[in-house]
Amino acid sequence: MARRNNDNAPEHEHDGHSAVHPERPGGDPDPVTGPQPGPDDGTPSAAPAGGSQGKPEAGPGDDASPTTATTSGAEQNGTPVAAPQDGVAAEHDGGKPVAASTGAAPASAEVPTASGEDTGEDTDHDTGEDTGEREAAELTGPPTTASAGDADAAPPHDGTRAAREQAGGRSTDAPSAGASGDVQAAGTSSEDERVAAVRRVEAAGRRWRRARLAGQALLLAVALTGGAIAVGAAKDGGTATATSVSSAVSPALLAGGSLDASIAALQAHLRTQPRDYDGWATLGLAYDEQARTKGDPSRYPQAEKALARSLQLAPHNDQALAGEAALAAARHEFADALTYADQALAQNPYSENALSSRIDALVELGRYDEASKAADTADAKKPGVPVFTRYAYVHELRGDVTTARRVLEQALATATARGDIAYVTAQLGLLAWNQGDYRTALHYYARALAADDSYLPALEGRARAQEATGDLADAIKGMELVVSRYPLPAPLVELGEMYEARGAAGDKEKARNQYALVEPWIALAHANGVNADLDTALAAADHGDKAQALRAARAEWARRRTVHTADALAWALHVNGRDQEALPYARQATATGYHNAAFLYHRGMIEQATGHPDDARTHLTAALKLNPGFSPLGAATARTALKALEGTK
Repeated sequence: MARRNNDNAPEHEHDGHSAVHPERPGGDPDPVTGPQPGPDDGTPSAAPAGGSQGKPEAGPGDDASPTTATTSGAEQNGTPVAAPQDGVAAEHDGGKPVAASTGAAPASAEVPTASGEDTGEDTDHDTGEDTGEREAAELTGPPTTASAGDADAAPPHDGTRAAREQAGGRSTDAPSAGASGDVQAAGTSSEDERVAAVRRVEAAGRRWRRARLAGQALLLAVALTGGAIAVGAAKDGGTATATSVSSAVSPALLAGGSLDASIAALQAHLRTQPRDYDGWATLGLAYDEQARTKGDPSRYPQAEKALARSLQLAPHNDQALAGEAALAAARHEFADALTYADQALAQNPYSENALSSRIDALVELGRYDEASKAADTADAKKPGVPVFTRYAYVHELRGDVTTARRVLEQALATATARGDIAYVTAQLGLLAWNQGDYRTALHYYARALAADDSYLPALEGRARAQEATGDLADAIKGMELVVSRYPLPAPLVELGEMYEARGAAGDKEKARNQYALVEPWIALAHANGVNADLDTALAAADHGDKAQALRAARAEWARRRTVHTADALAWALHVNGRDQEALPYARQATATGYHNAAFLYHRGMIEQATGHPDDARTHLTAALKLNPGFSPLGAATARTALKALEGTK
């Protein structure tokens, strides 16, 4: 299977620590309404404001055929095209975000009631001490994991929080902590223990698939969160009103040092200051970051609860709204992410998190013209590493690799935190790898690992670059290290394909073992509110249930129409023998000029199957010229297909 790259910007590949917290410009802003515009801080801008013009991309609709990036209406060249969708999600009930103009806080199910009104008046019949202690214990305890029954009974994921709440199978209550008062650092559990538990899930094999998790998802969740923080019963400090975060647990604390230690400090603070709405918002952002960087979706419900608590205390605070946007994007609920980002920006137009999440959401909804404008706006308002990297990706998607590289180099020049340096250099490595420049890719991955030797995207990228240069032994060792720490779908599939490419005794069985681990992770992701249909489609098309791949790809296409979902649907149709249906999607996947060898390979194979040999030769040749090592198995298949096509001239 040819791995997609940079599709999901909000996930683990966006790990710059400075993106965790919004920095407010100006003097001493109101903590609820956000700042007034401050003076220019002199930070260099990635590019002048303005950007490319264009109409909004088409929205979800009938999946019979793809849309195009520049037209709307009933048809284009005989292919039906969906009408453009609105720029802002509509108002929803049941926990969905409301329109940005209202500024209202989203509802949240099952969050303990704040002890008193938002004005600060204590109306709870319990003592403030007992109430604050109870709430903090509920929201700062170990992560909740969905039960096997939840995973069984849940309807197909439709990408909305409201749907999860209506289904009734997604409690986001975190269990109360014990009374010991001890605080354990998160993420300190043995990696071997965690992965061994994942392997036990895989060993259940057919029994697991028949039972649809039957307890193993819980085992996997326990493995992934074995180092969950336990917060004891510290006493409430007697605070009766909502307060802004103290300097001791400032969001800036998350920009340096250990994320786990920062979370522990925030939890300890919130045990004594449970009405600190900035503290809750920062904790929610930190849980979200932890979920993404550790591949642990069971942290998302805790992030949701912490952010909801912040909004209960201060319904319009921009930091929590921006956190909701980041959380929705991490769960692949991009329409929700866009609405939350707009709400946050209505309160604080300079919120770095909200500006970044808005770009992410528009990109992942396939609304590339709007994403380009959003990147220009963000660059003008809040230039910095999070905005620069997204600005670069928007240009890369349009085929403008030169601008993407320039802006990433500019981001690297401004980066000072180790997390930012690791993130930006890994992005430069990925950009080089996509162009087949493996030497440069390895250089940047080495720089990323010098900044953070455990940085997952750099470890994964280095292994892929090593495989592409023929160093399969080191590539396998490197990818084994990645999956031993974070058994996520993409590296699991990549490692399996490396085993198949090596072809030694027992490698086919090893490969099957890797592919079998994808489904438990996806099930756990679904159980914790994460839409994983794109991961399902990509993995299952080549190494799983082909019918399931097509169902997942269609579901994802109905939600969002991007070059990545177009490619996934095209390939799922192809492996199911429906090449005539696949061809329009394959063409759309390559329509923006994005330099992606896997997309070109998929299009070439589909063109060969549909009787377009000249086009097939063109695109298969282009794939191998662009990135000859784009996939351990796909590149070899492309070469075989080209030889067959040459014989038909």
